[in-house]
Amino acid sequence: MRTCCAALILLTAVTLAASSRAQDRSQTRSMVISRNGIVAAESPLAAEAGVRILESGGNAVDAAIATNAVMGVVEPMMNGIGGDLFAIVYDAKSNKLYGLNASGWAPKALTIDYLRNLGEREMPSKGVNSITVPGAVDGWQKLSTRFGRKKLADDLAPAILTAQSGFPVAEWTDIFWTEDAPRFLQGDEARKLYLPNGHAPAVGEIFRNSDLAWSLQQIARDGRDAFYKGAIAAKILDAMKKYGGSMRAGDLADYSAEWTEPISTTYRGWTVYEMPPNGQGLAALEMLNIMETFPLGQDGYGFQSPNALHVMIESKKLAYSDLVKYIGDPRGKSLPVATLLSKQWAAQRARQIDPYHANCNATAGDLPSGGDTTYLTVVDREGNMVSLIQSNFASFGSGIVADGGGFVFQNRGGLFSLDPSSPNALAGHKRPLHTIIPGFAQKGNIRLAFGIMGGWNQSQAHAQFISDLADYGMNIQAAMEAPRFTKLTFAGCDVVLENRFPVATLDALTAKGHEIGLRGPFTANVGGGQAVLRDVSTGVNYGASDPRKDGEAVAEVPLQSPN
Repeated sequence: MRTCCAALILLTAVTLAASSRAQDRSQTRSMVISRNGIVAAESPLAAEAGVRILESGGNAVDAAIATNAVMGVVEPMMNGIGGDLFAIVYDAKSNKLYGLNASGWAPKALTIDYLRNLGEREMPSKGVNSITVPGAVDGWQKLSTRFGRKKLADDLAPAILTAQSGFPVAEWTDIFWTEDAPRFLQGDEARKLYLPNGHAPAVGEIFRNSDLAWSLQQIARDGRDAFYKGAIAAKILDAMKKYGGSMRAGDLADYSAEWTEPISTTYRGWTVYEMPPNGQGLAALEMLNIMETFPLGQDGYGFQSPNALHVMIESKKLAYSDLVKYIGDPRGKSLPVATLLSKQWAAQRARQIDPYHANCNATAGDLPSGGDTTYLTVVDREGNMVSLIQSNFASFGSGIVADGGGFVFQNRGGLFSLDPSSPNALAGHKRPLHTIIPGFAQKGNIRLAFGIMGGWNQSQAHAQFISDLADYGMNIQAAMEAPRFTKLTFAGCDVVLENRFPVATLDALTAKGHEIGLRGPFTANVGGGQAVLRDVSTGVNYGASDPRKDGEAVAEVPLQSPN
């Protein structure tokens, strides 16, 4: 009898302990865990399209293209064939990373003098003179040709069908569509396309885009040439002529995305990879290097503590000030990437952080002589991984639509500087400093593809995500959901925090001089992200999706045994 009671007591204790852990868990959802492929995207429709490609024999690259193409249909304000793309591909067989920079260049005639003669004193953020050549379609072609297992036409088929048959508008999408379309769209073509019946489609309302279906069909049939030299190019050039743009046929025909080597740093045993300039990923790596000089995760620097947050916020200011001063398009220029990535530089910059006071006037260090975006990620059953980010830049980009094309042009050119001395100075066939960055990390047998969207939020969000994993031992779903800060400005002491941070932490940060703008518990201000992780030793995949978006991580249902 005593043995029975003891067993019952033990079982009750174990049950209560498990129940306590469940009750105390801070994340809102569990990771998706599978031996087969996983697609994580900010739209379930797009993620499911990618999964169907995996289930029909495609690999991670095929699924990423399919997912991205559907995202361009269901979230047209954020991304599409009128925007740019960056990707990091992990090839499991060779255990190597490949970076693709599919960001577009400025038209050859779009120069500082050209805009000055038009009376511009700052780089336009909307309209025809903010448009650069869209790089996404050439990016798809290069990814498909080098790594894809299926034809590009197969990868684009779900997006074509979705555009033709229509889709019900999701909640987050409705918010951005309703708020931004009436403000930013320019011209009858754009308003007719995105404001059918005179208004933005509401949640659950079916939206169809036969023009975009036509454009995707041209690309499926003729590849990238349809966009840069063929039928779509003709529509693009007609729009340039109508709105007085400087883009010409050669600007499109001569464009080519570039394969490049990701840059990296180490952080608490992790190796973290970002794309090199012209992207902002270098700021995430420099920020991590500065943070590593402080004992985050240890006594006095615990999770959500004022000391830890102060260090991260101040690190952001220093890293971003270096980015803006020294980084632009590296082609034909010598940029100080190695110096800014060095641990010695980080140690020097870390000494600028006052533990008791916020710095409202952070400036770039002295060198020694001498948004709006979509992010998606895929892992397949073989362990190949893709970290892909794609964007129109601001919501609805430039606001201009090519008649019959079904897509809006990006306004990425708005990030150029009209200061001739800047490394980011506008010039023909030059790419601007870019905000969108895919991330990748590894530690031992772990491979991790991740990204968090939101303009200049991205590098600081990447650093916080890695810190949550490395310093605080979170899994990828918990780290994706953890409360974040963001500082979208480059000067001042203003900073935005979600209201899930403890009141005592907020009070302590205010006492240090931080000017806090408090937002809701899962605000879009701090961006939304996705992540997939693979344990190479077990062959098990994990997926995470940010509740700050409409999306989810979806696992492949195998059509045959993985072994």
